[in-house]
Amino acid sequence: MSIEIALYDGRPNNGRRTGPALLHLSTGHGGDLAEALAAHAGPSDHRLRRIDPYGDTLLNEQDAGATFEEATALLSRCTTEAQRAAVRDLRNLLAHCAATPGSWLCLYGD
Repeated sequence: MSIEIALYDGRPNNGRRTGPALLHLSTGHGGDLAEALAAHAGPSDHRLRRIDPYGDTLLNEQDAGATFEEATALLSRCTTEAQRAAVRDLRNLLAHCAATPGSWLCLYGD
């Protein structure tokens, strides 16, 4: 199980002839990110619990901003340095998405 993260300047697959521009792709922490998210013990209404490790999850800029605090809490519960690095990467991309109007963060599970 692995999760890759892509940050786009617009919504992916929105029917445009040309897709949105890829701003950043994170593939180096997939397995560790999946492990950290699986151990997340937050309520079911938290956005991190909605990330599908086997499918795709889209977050717009508002979702990314709200999810940033959840990722900060998750960081303190990580048990390995590899998990902490993965969650830090996620937090950085969430912050970037929240600060970029119209952007979308896509989490691709396998």
